[in-house]
Amino acid sequence: MPVFDYDPPERFVAGTVGPPGSRTFFLQARGGGGLTSVALEKAQVAALAERVGELLDEVVRRSGGQAPVPAVAPAGSEDNDPLDVPIEEEFRVGTMSLAWDGERELVVIECFEVLDTDEDPLETGVGEPDPDRAVLRVGITGAAARAFVDRALALVAAGRPPCPFCAGPLDPEGHVCPRANGYRR
Repeated sequence: MPVFDYDPPERFVAGTVGPPGSRTFFLQARGGGGLTSVALEKAQVAALAERVGELLDEVVRRSGGQAPVPAVAPAGSEDNDPLDVPIEEEFRVGTMSLAWDGERELVVIECFEVLDTDEDPLETGVGEPDPDRAVLRVGITGAAARAFVDRALALVAAGRPPCPFCAGPLDPEGHVCPRANGYRR
């Protein structure tokens, strides 16, 4: 299966297509004339963003502040542009891995294709994708990783607002609220 390798990418972002409540989430990498979009779940985007932030904080802590990782995304590094088109899903993400490459001082993110088997996608070892699975691999700087985290967390938070009574998501036309005895809110 293909390996989509961007080291480093010109752009690496999380984005969505569709209205809140029906959004499809993507990770998208662009570089070297290539564009790769992979689909994943909202919870996966949230987990990846949280883990990347934790990894960066740990790198800073362990290096005593000497690592080239900013505490916050540098001014002007935000990327609020829509996903690049055409958005063609290469695969759906199952498992992801995350590492800090201390030699090159990069965050390495690997996203492995989900397959309809019970096998562990990392059986062959980190950095060696299973030959039956496609993988998206990116290596990004600490500053780019902080910008990715900010965008991804904002993207996840931009969903449907919560119902003030039951905390379930509110659609534009409302919802049947269990705390209001099934009345529409």
